[in-house]
Amino acid sequence: MSETFLHGIETIEIDDGTRPIRTVKSAVIGLIGTAPDADNALFPVNTPVLIPGTPRAAAPLGDKGTLKAALDAIFDQAGAMVVVVRVDEGADDAATLTNVLGDSSTGTGVHAFLAAESVVKASPRLLCAPGFTGTRTGDDANPVVAELQGLAEKMRAVVIADGPNTNATDAIAYRETLGSDRVFVVDPGVKVWDPATKANAVQPASARVAGMIAKRDAEKGFWWSPSNQPVNGIVGTARPVAFHMSDPASEANRLNEKCVATIVQKNGYRLWGNRTTATDPMWAFLSVRRTADMIYESIEEAFLWAMDRPMSANLVLDIQESVGSYLRHLKAVGAILGGSCWLDPELNSQEQLMAGKLYLDFDIEPPAPLEHLTFRAHRDNGHYTELVNQVLSAS
Repeated sequence: MSETFLHGIETIEIDDGTRPIRTVKSAVIGLIGTAPDADNALFPVNTPVLIPGTPRAAAPLGDKGTLKAALDAIFDQAGAMVVVVRVDEGADDAATLTNVLGDSSTGTGVHAFLAAESVVKASPRLLCAPGFTGTRTGDDANPVVAELQGLAEKMRAVVIADGPNTNATDAIAYRETLGSDRVFVVDPGVKVWDPATKANAVQPASARVAGMIAKRDAEKGFWWSPSNQPVNGIVGTARPVAFHMSDPASEANRLNEKCVATIVQKNGYRLWGNRTTATDPMWAFLSVRRTADMIYESIEEAFLWAMDRPMSANLVLDIQESVGSYLRHLKAVGAILGGSCWLDPELNSQEQLMAGKLYLDFDIEPPAPLEHLTFRAHRDNGHYTELVNQVLSAS
């Protein structure tokens, strides 16, 4: 309340009260690759550029390099928002890989994704580098996946990584070099028709999977798994993957058991697999990890208005009720099974509050995808008695 002297009447607009929480964009894809014929003015190297869901905006990238095919793969699934980072092709594959890795001190290569929020006002949640994540040197992990994993932790994103595209044993060995709930491995690659060669060509699957996740988010919500969804624009897989729904020894199940997603033929080609490379079973499912990320980010983004206001009971209650209302909404739409927000008096001591620190707790439980369905079949020979009785009654 202002202490300014006034002999008269005034109206003061009170801006306390709860605020609605809006969920952040969950399906922005971060794509890095090469395009040597690109228009440098529109797609400067090591700079995030937003392609807002239309293939026409990708035309200045040209046809050479990895970006054109990857964007086609994404847009085969959905008109997603894509943050593109272009890097120069090197003198050889190792030099190009070095350009993709970039430098954290200069913000080049994959590190350019960190600047996306300030440059294009969109933060990627699905990171992929088709053509650069499937190789390894000896028993070491892929360096691009390792670098993207660190970025994903900072950005609350997930990495869609391509496996080695050789055989199931190699794919499982590849996965065993990883242990993050922010890495989702898919193997093998896919076959697509190449108009230039007039023949089928093998491409990495990661861009299509990223597009599938974006499509699923738009149609159903970020809490839905992309597994068991059709992969658009492909004519086959780089190698056939044996799949039988009830056979635990099938190649598809073997891959899934080891946390490698795959693509199977079942009424069309579809993604099959729910699990990240997490070592903690609590965060094994991709959809659970992403649901928690979106909720955390949305709540944090929603309370800029509350920062630096004088501490008061009304302020605390407004924040608490805003979070509670958001969680109730998420439960109503099926994004969580339940949730609540509360103030813990033990954490909020006089000293903490005097220091300008407020602690509010909340709980959520994202729904796990139905991964294992068991039907228990029983025989009942009593039906023979029913049969005899029917015959007798008809005689």
